Amino acid sequence: MPIALVALAAFIVWAISSGGGTDLSAAQRFAADWERQDFAAMHDEISAKAARRYPLAEFTDDYGRAQETATVASVATGEPTAAESGGRAAAAVPVTVDTHAFGRISDRLVLPLEDGQIAWSPDLVFPGLRPGGHLVRRAQVPERAPILAREGTPLAEGPAESRSSPLGAAAQNVAGTTAAPAPELDRELSQLGFPPGTPTGASGLELAFNRRLAGQPGGELLAVPSDGGPPGGKVLAARRPIPGKPVHTTIDPVLQRAAVAALGGQYGGVAVLDARKGSVLALAGIAFSAPQPPGSTFKVITTTAALEAGVVELTDQFPVQTSVAIGGREVANAHDEACGGSFIEAFAQSCNSVFAPLGPKIGSERLVQSAERFGFNSPPELFNQAAIRAVKAPQSTIPASIPSELELGVSAIGQGQVLATPLQMASVAQTIADGGSRSPTRIVSDRGLAPAAEPVRVTSEQVATSVRDLMIQVVKSGTGTAAALPGVQVAGKTGTAELGPKPLEPGKEATPGAAPEQEVDAWFIAFAPAEDPKLAAAAMVVNADGDGGAVAAPIVRQALAAGLGGG
Repeated sequence: MPIALVALAAFIVWAISSGGGTDLSAAQRFAADWERQDFAAMHDEISAKAARRYPLAEFTDDYGRAQETATVASVATGEPTAAESGGRAAAAVPVTVDTHAFGRISDRLVLPLEDGQIAWSPDLVFPGLRPGGHLVRRAQVPERAPILAREGTPLAEGPAESRSSPLGAAAQNVAGTTAAPAPELDRELSQLGFPPGTPTGASGLELAFNRRLAGQPGGELLAVPSDGGPPGGKVLAARRPIPGKPVHTTIDPVLQRAAVAALGGQYGGVAVLDARKGSVLALAGIAFSAPQPPGSTFKVITTTAALEAGVVELTDQFPVQTSVAIGGREVANAHDEACGGSFIEAFAQSCNSVFAPLGPKIGSERLVQSAERFGFNSPPELFNQAAIRAVKAPQSTIPASIPSELELGVSAIGQGQVLATPLQMASVAQTIADGGSRSPTRIVSDRGLAPAAEPVRVTSEQVATSVRDLMIQVVKSGTGTAAALPGVQVAGKTGTAELGPKPLEPGKEATPGAAPEQEVDAWFIAFAPAEDPKLAAAAMVVNADGDGGAVAAPIVRQALAAGLGGG
Protein backbone atom coordinates (compact mmCIF):
# COMPACT_ATOMS: atom_id res chain seq x y z
CA MET A 1 0.00 0.00 0.00
CA PRO A 2 1.33 3.45 -0.92
CA ILE A 3 2.67 5.51 1.96
CA ALA A 4 0.00 8.20 1.33
CA LEU A 5 -2.79 5.69 1.75
CA VAL A 6 -1.23 4.34 4.97
CA ALA A 7 -1.06 7.87 6.36
CA LEU A 8 -4.67 8.54 5.37
CA ALA A 9 -5.86 5.36 7.09
CA ALA A 10 -3.94 6.24 10.22
CA PHE A 11 -5.50 9.72 10.21
CA ILE A 12 -9.00 8.25 9.85
CA VAL A 13 -8.40 5.88 12.80
CA TRP A 14 -7.09 8.82 14.91
CA ALA A 15 -10.02 11.01 13.89
CA ILE A 16 -12.56 8.37 14.86
CA SER A 17 -10.91 7.64 18.19
CA SER A 18 -10.34 11.26 19.13
CA GLY A 19 -13.66 12.72 18.06
CA GLY A 20 -12.34 14.27 14.87
CA GLY A 21 -9.51 16.08 16.62
CA THR A 22 -11.51 17.55 19.55
CA ASP A 23 -9.10 19.06 22.10
CA LEU A 24 -9.96 17.41 25.43
CA SER A 25 -7.08 18.83 27.44
CA ALA A 26 -9.20 21.57 29.11
CA ALA A 27 -11.77 18.95 30.13
CA GLN A 28 -9.00 16.74 31.54
CA ARG A 29 -7.64 19.58 33.64
CA PHE A 30 -11.14 20.68 34.68
CA ALA A 31 -11.98 17.14 35.87
CA ALA A 32 -8.68 16.75 37.74
CA ASP A 33 -9.18 20.13 39.45
CA TRP A 34 -12.69 19.12 40.47
CA GLU A 35 -11.32 16.03 42.23
CA ARG A 36 -8.97 18.32 44.18
CA GLN A 37 -11.80 20.81 44.85
CA ASP A 38 -9.67 23.55 43.30
CA PHE A 39 -12.46 25.78 42.03
CA ALA A 40 -10.16 28.62 41.03
CA ALA A 41 -8.26 26.28 38.72
CA MET A 42 -11.55 24.93 37.35
CA HIS A 43 -12.69 28.47 36.64
CA ASP A 44 -9.49 29.05 34.62
CA GLU A 45 -10.62 26.30 32.20
CA ILE A 46 -14.00 27.81 31.32
CA SER A 47 -14.53 30.03 28.28
CA ALA A 48 -14.05 33.79 28.44
CA LYS A 49 -17.77 34.30 27.81
CA ALA A 50 -18.73 31.96 30.64
CA ALA A 51 -16.14 33.53 32.97
CA ARG A 52 -17.63 36.97 32.41
CA ARG A 53 -21.13 35.72 33.09
CA TYR A 54 -20.15 33.58 36.07
CA PRO A 55 -17.34 35.20 38.10
CA LEU A 56 -15.20 32.98 40.35
CA ALA A 57 -17.12 33.79 43.55
CA GLU A 58 -20.47 32.89 41.98
CA PHE A 59 -18.95 29.85 40.28
CA THR A 60 -17.53 28.61 43.60
CA ASP A 61 -20.80 29.25 45.44
CA ASP A 62 -22.72 27.23 42.84
CA TYR A 63 -20.50 24.21 43.44
CA GLY A 64 -20.62 24.72 47.20
CA ARG A 65 -24.42 24.78 47.32
CA ALA A 66 -24.71 21.74 45.06
CA GLN A 67 -22.20 19.73 47.06
CA GLU A 68 -23.79 20.67 50.37
CA THR A 69 -27.24 19.70 49.05
CA ALA A 70 -25.90 16.38 47.78
CA THR A 71 -23.82 15.84 50.97
CA VAL A 72 -20.73 15.26 48.83
CA ALA A 73 -17.81 13.56 50.54
CA SER A 74 -15.56 13.19 47.48
CA VAL A 75 -15.55 13.47 43.69
CA ALA A 76 -13.71 11.12 41.33
CA THR A 77 -13.51 11.56 37.56
CA GLY A 78 -12.47 9.36 34.65
CA GLU A 79 -10.78 10.03 31.32
CA PRO A 80 -12.83 12.39 29.09
CA THR A 81 -13.96 11.20 25.68
CA ALA A 82 -15.18 13.19 22.71
CA ALA A 83 -18.93 13.79 22.55
CA GLU A 84 -21.50 16.17 21.15
CA SER A 85 -23.85 18.56 22.98
CA GLY A 86 -26.41 20.76 21.24
CA GLY A 87 -24.64 20.47 17.92
CA ARG A 88 -21.22 21.48 19.28
CA ALA A 89 -18.13 19.53 20.36
CA ALA A 90 -18.13 18.33 23.94
CA ALA A 91 -16.25 16.14 26.39
CA ALA A 92 -17.99 13.33 28.24
CA VAL A 93 -16.45 12.85 31.69
CA PRO A 94 -17.27 9.82 33.87
CA VAL A 95 -18.03 11.16 37.36
CA THR A 96 -18.40 9.22 40.62
CA VAL A 97 -19.64 11.20 43.60
CA ASP A 98 -19.54 9.68 47.08
CA THR A 99 -22.14 11.26 49.35
CA HIS A 100 -22.89 10.97 53.05
CA ALA A 101 -26.66 10.68 52.70
CA PHE A 102 -27.19 8.94 49.36
CA GLY A 103 -24.20 6.67 48.90
CA ARG A 104 -22.31 6.57 45.59
CA ILE A 105 -23.68 8.30 42.49
CA SER A 106 -22.06 7.51 39.14
CA ASP A 107 -22.99 9.16 35.85
CA ARG A 108 -21.56 10.84 32.75
CA LEU A 109 -21.23 14.62 32.72
CA VAL A 110 -21.11 16.21 29.24
CA LEU A 111 -19.05 19.42 29.13
CA PRO A 112 -19.73 21.60 26.06
CA LEU A 113 -16.54 22.99 24.51
CA GLU A 114 -15.90 26.38 22.95
CA ASP A 115 -12.52 27.15 21.39
CA GLY A 116 -10.96 24.37 23.46
CA GLN A 117 -12.45 25.59 26.77
CA ILE A 118 -15.52 24.66 28.80
CA ALA A 119 -18.69 26.48 27.79
CA TRP A 120 -19.80 26.36 31.41
CA SER A 121 -23.26 26.85 32.88
CA PRO A 122 -24.62 26.18 36.42
CA ASP A 123 -26.30 22.89 35.45
CA LEU A 124 -22.77 21.38 35.13
CA VAL A 125 -22.18 21.42 38.90
CA PHE A 126 -23.59 17.89 39.23
CA PRO A 127 -24.24 14.95 36.89
CA GLY A 128 -27.90 14.45 36.00
CA LEU A 129 -28.94 18.11 35.90
CA ARG A 130 -30.51 19.63 32.80
CA PRO A 131 -30.09 23.25 31.66
CA GLY A 132 -31.60 25.59 34.25
CA GLY A 133 -32.06 22.77 36.75
CA HIS A 134 -30.87 22.56 40.34
CA LEU A 135 -30.55 20.02 43.14
CA VAL A 136 -33.09 19.53 45.93
CA ARG A 137 -32.70 17.23 48.93
CA ARG A 138 -35.59 15.56 50.71
CA ALA A 139 -33.98 14.45 53.97
CA GLN A 140 -35.13 11.64 56.23
CA VAL A 141 -33.63 11.73 59.73
CA PRO A 142 -33.00 8.36 61.41
CA GLU A 143 -34.06 7.45 64.91
CA ARG A 144 -31.56 8.64 67.51
CA ALA A 145 -30.17 5.72 69.51
CA PRO A 146 -30.42 5.47 73.30
CA ILE A 147 -27.71 5.85 75.93
CA LEU A 148 -27.98 2.93 78.35
CA ALA A 149 -26.94 2.21 81.94
CA ARG A 150 -24.95 -0.95 82.56
CA GLU A 151 -28.05 -3.14 83.05
CA GLY A 152 -29.97 -1.54 80.20
CA THR A 153 -31.94 1.28 81.83
CA PRO A 154 -32.10 4.17 79.36
CA LEU A 155 -30.18 7.25 80.45
CA ALA A 156 -31.50 8.99 77.34
CA GLU A 157 -33.91 7.78 74.69
CA GLY A 158 -36.34 9.14 72.13
CA PRO A 159 -36.00 11.74 69.38
CA ALA A 160 -33.27 14.35 69.61
CA GLU A 161 -35.71 17.14 70.40
CA SER A 162 -37.29 15.34 73.39
CA ARG A 163 -34.91 12.91 75.11
CA SER A 164 -36.06 11.29 78.35
CA SER A 165 -35.07 8.68 80.95
CA PRO A 166 -36.79 6.73 83.73
CA LEU A 167 -34.13 8.23 86.01
CA GLY A 168 -35.39 11.73 85.24
CA ALA A 169 -32.98 14.60 85.74
CA ALA A 170 -30.44 12.32 87.45
CA ALA A 171 -29.61 10.74 84.11
CA GLN A 172 -28.84 14.06 82.44
CA ASN A 173 -25.70 14.49 84.57
CA VAL A 174 -24.16 11.65 82.54
CA ALA A 175 -26.09 11.58 79.28
CA GLY A 176 -25.91 15.32 78.73
CA THR A 177 -28.27 17.32 76.57
CA THR A 178 -29.29 17.91 72.97
CA ALA A 179 -29.98 21.31 71.47
CA ALA A 180 -30.18 23.20 68.20
CA PRO A 181 -26.65 23.47 66.82
CA ALA A 182 -24.64 26.66 66.52
CA PRO A 183 -24.45 28.02 62.93
CA GLU A 184 -21.03 26.52 62.12
CA LEU A 185 -21.98 23.09 63.45
CA ASP A 186 -25.38 23.34 61.76
CA ARG A 187 -23.62 23.66 58.40
CA GLU A 188 -21.39 20.67 59.15
CA LEU A 189 -24.42 18.57 60.03
CA SER A 190 -26.25 19.77 56.93
CA GLN A 191 -23.34 18.52 54.83
CA LEU A 192 -23.90 15.11 56.40
CA GLY A 193 -27.56 15.19 55.40
CA PHE A 194 -29.34 16.54 58.48
CA PRO A 195 -31.98 19.21 57.86
CA PRO A 196 -30.95 22.66 59.13
CA GLY A 197 -31.71 23.15 62.81
CA THR A 198 -31.85 19.44 63.66
CA PRO A 199 -31.07 19.09 67.41
CA THR A 200 -27.69 17.53 68.13
CA GLY A 201 -25.62 16.50 71.13
CA ALA A 202 -24.71 19.57 73.18
CA SER A 203 -23.03 18.12 76.27
CA GLY A 204 -22.06 14.88 78.01
CA LEU A 205 -22.29 11.58 76.15
CA GLU A 206 -24.85 13.07 73.76
CA LEU A 207 -22.04 15.31 72.50
CA ALA A 208 -19.14 12.87 72.85
CA PHE A 209 -20.84 10.21 70.72
CA ASN A 210 -23.21 12.33 68.66
CA ARG A 211 -22.25 10.78 65.31
CA ARG A 212 -22.84 7.25 66.62
CA LEU A 213 -26.14 8.11 68.32
CA ALA A 214 -27.50 10.25 65.49
CA GLY A 215 -27.01 7.69 62.74
CA GLN A 216 -26.87 8.65 59.07
CA PRO A 217 -29.66 10.59 57.33
CA GLY A 218 -31.06 9.37 54.05
CA GLY A 219 -33.81 10.49 51.70
CA GLU A 220 -33.92 11.52 48.05
CA LEU A 221 -31.69 13.70 45.90
CA LEU A 222 -33.69 15.32 43.12
CA ALA A 223 -32.81 17.13 39.92
CA VAL A 224 -35.49 19.79 39.62
CA PRO A 225 -35.77 21.36 36.15
CA SER A 226 -36.56 25.02 35.55
CA ASP A 227 -39.72 24.15 33.58
CA GLY A 228 -41.25 22.02 36.33
CA GLY A 229 -40.70 18.72 34.52
CA PRO A 230 -41.75 15.56 36.33
CA PRO A 231 -43.71 16.19 39.53
CA GLY A 232 -41.11 16.87 42.23
CA GLY A 233 -38.21 16.42 39.85
CA LYS A 234 -36.11 13.44 38.77
CA VAL A 235 -34.70 11.21 41.51
CA LEU A 236 -30.92 11.02 41.10
CA ALA A 237 -30.33 8.91 44.21
CA ALA A 238 -32.23 7.58 47.21
CA ARG A 239 -31.25 5.77 50.38
CA ARG A 240 -32.98 4.85 53.60
CA PRO A 241 -31.63 6.50 56.76
CA ILE A 242 -29.32 4.40 58.93
CA PRO A 243 -30.42 4.35 62.58
CA GLY A 244 -27.94 5.38 65.27
CA LYS A 245 -26.17 2.84 67.47
CA PRO A 246 -26.70 2.73 71.25
CA VAL A 247 -23.97 3.72 73.69
CA HIS A 248 -23.63 1.31 76.61
CA THR A 249 -22.29 2.86 79.80
CA THR A 250 -20.95 1.52 83.11
CA ILE A 251 -23.38 3.69 85.10
CA ASP A 252 -25.26 2.08 88.01
CA PRO A 253 -28.78 3.65 88.16
CA VAL A 254 -29.05 3.24 91.95
CA LEU A 255 -25.73 4.98 92.55
CA GLN A 256 -26.48 7.62 89.93
CA ARG A 257 -29.70 8.59 91.66
CA ALA A 258 -27.95 8.57 95.04
CA ALA A 259 -25.05 10.75 93.87
CA VAL A 260 -27.35 13.35 92.35
CA ALA A 261 -29.62 13.34 95.41
CA ALA A 262 -26.64 13.65 97.77
CA LEU A 263 -25.28 16.67 95.90
CA GLY A 264 -28.73 18.20 95.89
CA GLY A 265 -28.92 21.72 94.54
CA GLN A 266 -25.33 22.55 95.49
CA TYR A 267 -22.84 23.60 92.80
CA GLY A 268 -20.22 20.91 92.75
CA GLY A 269 -19.62 17.34 91.62
CA VAL A 270 -19.70 13.74 92.75
CA ALA A 271 -17.94 10.75 91.16
CA VAL A 272 -18.30 7.10 92.20
CA LEU A 273 -16.01 4.41 90.77
CA ASP A 274 -15.65 0.66 90.94
CA ALA A 275 -12.78 0.39 93.43
CA ARG A 276 -11.13 -2.50 91.55
CA LYS A 277 -11.89 -1.86 87.89
CA GLY A 278 -11.98 1.94 87.99
CA SER A 279 -15.11 2.12 85.84
CA VAL A 280 -17.48 5.01 86.47
CA LEU A 281 -20.64 4.07 88.35
CA ALA A 282 -22.05 7.56 88.91
CA LEU A 283 -21.35 11.18 87.97
CA ALA A 284 -23.21 14.18 89.30
CA GLY A 285 -22.85 17.89 88.67
CA ILE A 286 -19.46 19.12 87.45
CA ALA A 287 -17.69 15.88 88.35
CA PHE A 288 -15.37 16.02 85.33
CA SER A 289 -15.87 19.41 83.76
CA ALA A 290 -14.49 22.13 86.06
CA PRO A 291 -11.15 21.49 87.83
CA GLN A 292 -10.73 23.23 91.20
CA PRO A 293 -7.98 23.28 93.84
CA PRO A 294 -8.36 19.90 95.61
CA GLY A 295 -7.11 21.16 98.97
CA SER A 296 -6.02 18.57 101.48
CA THR A 297 -7.34 15.60 99.51
CA PHE A 298 -4.08 16.10 97.56
CA LYS A 299 -2.23 15.10 100.75
CA VAL A 300 -2.86 11.48 99.72
CA ILE A 301 -0.49 12.12 96.80
CA THR A 302 1.94 14.13 98.93
CA THR A 303 2.04 11.31 101.49
CA THR A 304 2.62 8.72 98.78
CA ALA A 305 5.54 10.72 97.39
CA ALA A 306 6.96 11.37 100.88
CA LEU A 307 6.83 7.71 101.91
CA GLU A 308 8.44 6.65 98.62
CA ALA A 309 11.21 9.22 99.03
CA GLY A 310 11.82 8.27 102.65
CA VAL A 311 11.38 11.84 103.88
CA VAL A 312 8.78 10.79 106.44
CA GLU A 313 7.78 7.72 108.42
CA LEU A 314 4.49 6.95 110.12
CA THR A 315 6.19 7.06 113.53
CA ASP A 316 7.70 10.52 113.01
CA GLN A 317 6.68 13.16 115.55
CA PHE A 318 5.91 16.81 114.72
CA PRO A 319 5.51 19.90 116.91
CA VAL A 320 1.99 20.96 117.78
CA GLN A 321 1.55 24.42 116.26
CA THR A 322 -0.94 26.60 114.43
CA SER A 323 1.22 27.52 111.43
CA VAL A 324 4.60 27.13 109.80
CA ALA A 325 6.88 29.44 107.82
CA ILE A 326 7.60 28.31 104.26
CA GLY A 327 9.66 30.38 101.83
CA GLY A 328 9.13 33.53 103.84
CA ARG A 329 5.36 33.10 104.21
CA GLU A 330 3.24 31.77 107.03
CA VAL A 331 1.04 28.77 106.13
CA ALA A 332 -1.67 28.26 108.74
CA ASN A 333 -3.76 25.27 109.74
CA ALA A 334 -7.50 25.38 109.10
CA HIS A 335 -9.22 27.71 111.57
CA ASP A 336 -5.74 28.40 113.03
CA GLU A 337 -6.00 25.16 114.97
CA ALA A 338 -2.96 23.79 116.76
CA CYS A 339 -2.10 20.29 115.60
CA GLY A 340 0.84 17.94 115.14
CA GLY A 341 1.99 14.87 117.05
CA SER A 342 2.62 11.66 115.12
CA PHE A 343 2.38 11.61 111.35
CA ILE A 344 -0.72 9.42 111.73
CA GLU A 345 -2.36 12.12 113.87
CA ALA A 346 -1.19 14.89 111.52
CA PHE A 347 -2.80 13.12 108.55
CA ALA A 348 -6.03 12.45 110.45
CA GLN A 349 -6.27 16.12 111.50
CA SER A 350 -4.98 17.39 108.12
CA CYS A 351 -2.23 19.58 109.59
CA ASN A 352 -0.94 22.06 107.03
CA SER A 353 1.87 22.84 109.44
CA VAL A 354 3.15 19.29 108.88
CA PHE A 355 2.40 18.82 105.20
CA ALA A 356 3.51 22.16 103.74
CA PRO A 357 7.17 21.55 104.78
CA LEU A 358 7.03 18.10 103.14
CA GLY A 359 6.73 19.74 99.69
CA PRO A 360 10.28 21.15 99.62
CA LYS A 361 11.64 17.94 101.20
CA ILE A 362 10.03 15.80 98.49
CA GLY A 363 11.14 18.20 95.77
CA SER A 364 9.50 19.36 92.57
CA GLU A 365 10.44 16.41 90.38
CA ARG A 366 9.25 13.73 92.78
CA LEU A 367 6.02 15.52 93.69
CA VAL A 368 5.08 16.19 90.06
CA GLN A 369 5.99 12.68 88.95
CA SER A 370 3.87 11.17 91.72
CA ALA A 371 0.89 13.35 90.78
CA GLU A 372 1.27 12.42 87.11
CA ARG A 373 1.33 8.70 87.95
CA PHE A 374 -1.99 9.31 89.72
CA GLY A 375 -3.31 10.78 86.44
CA PHE A 376 -2.62 14.52 86.63
CA ASN A 377 -1.65 16.33 83.41
CA SER A 378 -3.36 13.62 81.31
CA PRO A 379 -6.81 13.63 79.66
CA PRO A 380 -9.49 11.84 81.70
CA GLU A 381 -9.80 8.20 80.67
CA LEU A 382 -13.57 8.20 80.24
CA PHE A 383 -13.73 7.22 76.56
CA ASN A 384 -11.65 7.22 73.40
CA GLN A 385 -9.58 10.22 72.34
CA ALA A 386 -11.99 11.32 69.60
CA ALA A 387 -14.80 11.63 72.15
CA ILE A 388 -12.53 13.39 74.67
CA ARG A 389 -11.68 15.98 72.00
CA ALA A 390 -15.36 16.38 71.11
CA VAL A 391 -16.37 17.35 74.64
CA LYS A 392 -13.08 19.20 75.32
CA ALA A 393 -12.79 17.45 78.69
CA PRO A 394 -10.35 19.36 80.89
CA GLN A 395 -7.35 17.82 82.61
CA SER A 396 -6.45 17.82 86.27
CA THR A 397 -3.18 19.69 86.38
CA ILE A 398 -0.02 20.37 88.34
CA PRO A 399 2.82 22.57 87.02
CA ALA A 400 5.55 20.60 85.26
CA SER A 401 8.08 22.33 87.49
CA ILE A 402 7.53 23.95 90.90
CA PRO A 403 10.64 26.06 91.48
CA SER A 404 10.18 27.80 94.82
CA GLU A 405 10.00 26.47 98.36
CA LEU A 406 6.76 28.36 98.97
CA GLU A 407 5.08 27.00 95.81
CA LEU A 408 6.15 23.45 96.73
CA GLY A 409 4.67 23.89 100.21
CA VAL A 410 1.42 25.27 98.85
CA SER A 411 1.21 22.54 96.19
CA ALA A 412 1.75 19.84 98.81
CA ILE A 413 -1.51 20.90 100.49
CA GLY A 414 -3.46 21.02 97.20
CA GLN A 415 -3.47 24.76 96.69
CA GLY A 416 -1.69 27.13 94.31
CA GLN A 417 -1.74 25.93 90.72
CA VAL A 418 -2.87 22.38 91.52
CA LEU A 419 -6.31 21.72 89.99
CA ALA A 420 -8.43 18.57 89.96
CA THR A 421 -11.90 17.28 89.24
CA PRO A 422 -13.91 15.01 91.55
CA LEU A 423 -13.43 12.28 88.93
CA GLN A 424 -9.64 12.66 89.22
CA MET A 425 -9.70 12.60 93.00
CA ALA A 426 -12.04 9.58 93.02
CA SER A 427 -9.39 7.91 90.86
CA VAL A 428 -6.77 8.79 93.50
CA ALA A 429 -8.93 7.03 96.10
CA GLN A 430 -9.39 4.07 93.76
CA THR A 431 -5.64 3.78 93.29
CA ILE A 432 -5.02 3.45 97.03
CA ALA A 433 -8.01 1.10 97.36
CA ASP A 434 -6.53 -1.24 94.74
CA GLY A 435 -3.11 -1.48 96.33
CA GLY A 436 -1.44 1.30 94.34
CA SER A 437 -2.77 0.33 90.87
CA ARG A 438 -4.71 3.03 88.99
CA SER A 439 -7.35 1.70 86.58
CA PRO A 440 -8.82 3.70 83.67
CA THR A 441 -12.03 5.50 84.59
CA ARG A 442 -14.07 4.07 81.72
CA ILE A 443 -17.67 5.17 81.39
CA VAL A 444 -18.53 3.26 78.21
CA SER A 445 -18.26 -0.46 77.52
CA ASP A 446 -18.72 -0.59 73.73
CA ARG A 447 -15.68 -1.81 71.83
CA GLY A 448 -13.86 1.08 70.22
CA LEU A 449 -15.55 3.71 72.40
CA ALA A 450 -13.73 2.93 75.65
CA PRO A 451 -10.17 4.18 76.19
CA ALA A 452 -7.35 1.83 75.27
CA ALA A 453 -5.52 2.56 78.54
CA GLU A 454 -4.37 -0.21 80.87
CA PRO A 455 -3.93 -0.14 84.68
CA VAL A 456 -0.89 1.81 85.86
CA ARG A 457 1.29 0.90 88.84
CA VAL A 458 1.40 4.18 90.78
CA THR A 459 3.07 3.05 93.99
CA SER A 460 3.93 -0.13 95.85
CA GLU A 461 1.35 -2.18 97.73
CA GLN A 462 3.28 -1.43 100.92
CA VAL A 463 2.98 2.34 100.48
CA ALA A 464 -0.67 2.04 99.39
CA THR A 465 -1.44 0.00 102.50
CA SER A 466 0.18 2.65 104.71
CA VAL A 467 -1.85 5.40 103.06
CA ARG A 468 -5.02 3.30 103.40
CA ASP A 469 -4.40 2.95 107.13
CA LEU A 470 -3.93 6.70 107.41
CA MET A 471 -7.22 7.29 105.56
CA ILE A 472 -9.00 4.91 107.93
CA GLN A 473 -7.90 7.06 110.86
CA VAL A 474 -9.35 10.17 109.16
CA VAL A 475 -12.83 8.62 109.35
CA LYS A 476 -12.33 6.92 112.71
CA SER A 477 -11.06 9.89 114.68
CA GLY A 478 -10.04 12.74 112.38
CA THR A 479 -11.67 15.34 110.18
CA GLY A 480 -13.82 12.83 108.24
CA THR A 481 -15.97 11.23 110.94
CA ALA A 482 -19.12 12.43 109.15
CA ALA A 483 -18.42 9.79 106.46
CA ALA A 484 -18.60 6.84 108.88
CA LEU A 485 -21.02 4.02 108.04
CA PRO A 486 -22.33 1.51 110.59
CA GLY A 487 -20.79 -1.89 110.05
CA VAL A 488 -18.60 -0.67 107.15
CA GLN A 489 -15.07 0.70 107.56
CA VAL A 490 -14.59 3.79 105.37
CA ALA A 491 -11.17 5.15 104.45
CA GLY A 492 -11.19 8.83 103.48
CA LYS A 493 -9.56 12.22 103.31
CA THR A 494 -11.04 15.68 103.73
CA GLY A 495 -10.06 18.79 101.84
CA THR A 496 -10.89 22.48 102.18
CA ALA A 497 -9.40 24.66 99.46
CA GLU A 498 -9.25 28.41 100.01
CA LEU A 499 -10.34 30.41 96.97
CA GLY A 500 -9.86 33.94 98.28
CA PRO A 501 -11.51 36.43 100.66
CA LYS A 502 -15.29 36.50 100.79
CA PRO A 503 -16.80 39.74 99.48
CA LEU A 504 -17.96 41.98 102.29
CA GLU A 505 -21.70 42.34 102.73
CA PRO A 506 -23.09 45.72 101.64
CA GLY A 507 -22.52 48.31 104.37
CA LYS A 508 -20.15 46.06 106.34
CA GLU A 509 -16.49 46.99 106.89
CA ALA A 510 -13.53 44.70 107.45
CA THR A 511 -12.36 44.27 111.05
CA PRO A 512 -8.94 45.93 111.41
CA GLY A 513 -6.15 43.38 111.93
CA ALA A 514 -8.42 40.37 111.41
CA ALA A 515 -7.81 37.88 108.62
CA PRO A 516 -10.62 38.07 106.04
CA GLU A 517 -13.07 35.19 105.90
CA GLN A 518 -12.25 32.89 102.97
CA GLU A 519 -14.45 31.40 100.27
CA VAL A 520 -13.73 27.68 100.16
CA ASP A 521 -14.31 24.52 98.15
CA ALA A 522 -15.25 21.53 100.32
CA TRP A 523 -13.81 18.13 99.33
CA PHE A 524 -13.92 14.53 100.48
CA ILE A 525 -12.54 11.36 98.89
CA ALA A 526 -13.04 7.83 100.17
CA PHE A 527 -13.28 4.12 99.48
CA ALA A 528 -15.13 1.32 101.27
CA PRO A 529 -15.10 -1.22 102.72
CA ALA A 530 -11.51 -0.34 103.62
CA GLU A 531 -10.30 -3.99 103.87
CA ASP A 532 -12.11 -5.20 100.74
CA PRO A 533 -12.91 -2.09 98.66
CA LYS A 534 -15.95 -2.10 96.40
CA LEU A 535 -16.52 1.61 95.79
CA ALA A 536 -14.32 4.71 95.56
CA ALA A 537 -15.83 8.18 95.55
CA ALA A 538 -15.17 11.90 95.66
CA ALA A 539 -17.34 14.94 96.29
CA MET A 540 -16.67 18.64 95.87
CA VAL A 541 -18.89 21.63 96.67
CA VAL A 542 -17.79 24.98 95.25
CA ASN A 543 -17.91 28.01 97.56
CA ALA A 544 -19.26 25.81 100.31
CA ASP A 545 -20.80 26.92 103.55
CA GLY A 546 -18.36 24.85 105.60
CA ASP A 547 -15.29 22.65 105.27
CA GLY A 548 -14.80 19.27 103.64
CA GLY A 549 -15.60 17.25 106.73
CA ALA A 550 -18.87 19.07 107.34
CA VAL A 551 -20.10 19.52 103.75
CA ALA A 552 -18.51 16.98 101.40
CA ALA A 553 -18.04 13.95 103.69
CA PRO A 554 -21.81 13.47 104.24
CA ILE A 555 -22.32 13.55 100.46
CA VAL A 556 -19.83 10.72 99.94
CA ARG A 557 -21.31 8.85 102.89
CA GLN A 558 -24.77 8.97 101.29
CA ALA A 559 -23.44 7.71 97.95
CA LEU A 560 -21.45 4.87 99.55
CA ALA A 561 -24.43 3.86 101.68
CA ALA A 562 -26.59 3.52 98.55
CA GLY A 563 -24.04 1.26 96.91
CA LEU A 564 -23.08 -0.81 99.95
CA GLY A 565 -26.40 -0.94 101.76
CA GLY A 566 -25.09 0.95 104.81
CA GLY A 567 -27.23 3.09 107.06
